[in-house]
Amino acid sequence: MTRVLVTGAAGQIGSALVPALQDAYGEAAVVATDLHERHTEGAAPVHALDCTDRDQITVLLRRHNPDVVYHLAALLSAVGERHPQRAYDVNLGGLFNMLEAAREQGFALFTPSSIAAFGPSTPGDRTPQDTLQRPTTMYGVTKVAGELLCDYYHTRYGVDTRGVRYPGIISATPPGGGTTDYAVEIFFAAVEKGSYTSFLAPDTQLDMMYMPDAIRAAMDLMEADGRRLRHRNAFNVTAMQLTPATLASAIRAHIPTFTLDCEVDPMRQAIAESWPRELDDSAAREEWGWSPHYDLTETTADMLRLVRERTATPAH
Repeated sequence: MTRVLVTGAAGQIGSALVPALQDAYGEAAVVATDLHERHTEGAAPVHALDCTDRDQITVLLRRHNPDVVYHLAALLSAVGERHPQRAYDVNLGGLFNMLEAAREQGFALFTPSSIAAFGPSTPGDRTPQDTLQRPTTMYGVTKVAGELLCDYYHTRYGVDTRGVRYPGIISATPPGGGTTDYAVEIFFAAVEKGSYTSFLAPDTQLDMMYMPDAIRAAMDLMEADGRRLRHRNAFNVTAMQLTPATLASAIRAHIPTFTLDCEVDPMRQAIAESWPRELDDSAAREEWGWSPHYDLTETTADMLRLVRERTATPAH
């Protein structure tokens, strides 16, 4: 039986990944952890784990002895700019602690990187797998350093490290302070109010992915034959390229009266403009068979269904 541990399990990705892992490996095989302990009816218990506390990590990992750890604990881009020191401590310090534990205990480690690992000097269209990475945010800096650390631990110590560079993630779970949060907020606003005010300009294009594809990418990569992987940390993955305007247009196919306004947040707009407009994910496709299942039309229909269920608000 494969034993799995997830950090950051209460976050946007973690809250979807844990049930998917339980379906794949069995409920008893998956241990969910986050900064604070949580017990919610009908959901897996979340055990307390501060990834900046090396001793706490050692005790918990020795107790559960996982074969695979999905290390998701991190501060995201907008939050990281407000709290750069904390972002450095959590994103890099936490990763270093987990890599050391993987070296000592022998488990495989998945660590997500991000399009934030690129910067304004990176080619913005069909951004290559291997290219210039000079990010201008603390979040991006920690992601580039994290990619290099994971590569180092693989080549130096043989740790089975793997990761993807996630684009913006669309899900019915509230995000945690990222630059692409508008792509989640817009669906809740459409259902609840019939309008949304975007903090990005309407024509700001970024790569996006629906959560089921994001979860499948992580799990498929960790199940892939490691002998086929040339890159490991971290693969470009994407599914669609969106702007607030194109997303609003897709929503109007279901809610014709929906309106979009914009009040640009200069910080998040600057971050978005420093990121690629479209990633080249051919390496992931070639090395482990990556292919997204959801396009904009399918994502929009499913998101509106889920949000209506969550909010119990009748369709417009």
